[in-house]
Amino acid sequence: MTQTELIILNLNEIRRRSIKLWNGLPKSHYHWKPDENAMSAIEMIRHVLEADYGWNIIINQGNMANYKTPWKNRPFVSVTDELEFAKPYRKIFLKSVLQFTETELSETKIVHPGNGEKKTLGAYLLRIGYHESVHAGQFLSYLRAMKIERPEIWD
Repeated sequence: MTQTELIILNLNEIRRRSIKLWNGLPKSHYHWKPDENAMSAIEMIRHVLEADYGWNIIINQGNMANYKTPWKNRPFVSVTDELEFAKPYRKIFLKSVLQFTETELSETKIVHPGNGEKKTLGAYLLRIGYHESVHAGQFLSYLRAMKIERPEIWD
């Protein structure tokens, strides 16, 4: 198995578990948030899904100066709707990851536009998985605070 195949495996496993969590959110609680400054539950789901679009631009050394998201002004309908809308962007992102060589993973430098931090492409791709995992943990906390049964993500 190549490094890119392992990274894809990790990203897919993280997403599989995220989807299990998200599907445990009742529609009546989509707009729940722990405080006024936090994202709502459905906003967090969109944030994670939408990130694939931006990650793809970043890892391909694209310009983020005039970043425009395909989700702009899109109404929140349902978790299923969010997942369906995100599918083509996820597919493009994973296809990009798969095309990188071992040399590119270890030698290409990626500068994160939000903080200017520089990482190798391989490390940056792992950071992407970590970003989603952190939000999965937050989402578990949201479900606990809402007193909603949390889906089993460890199977």
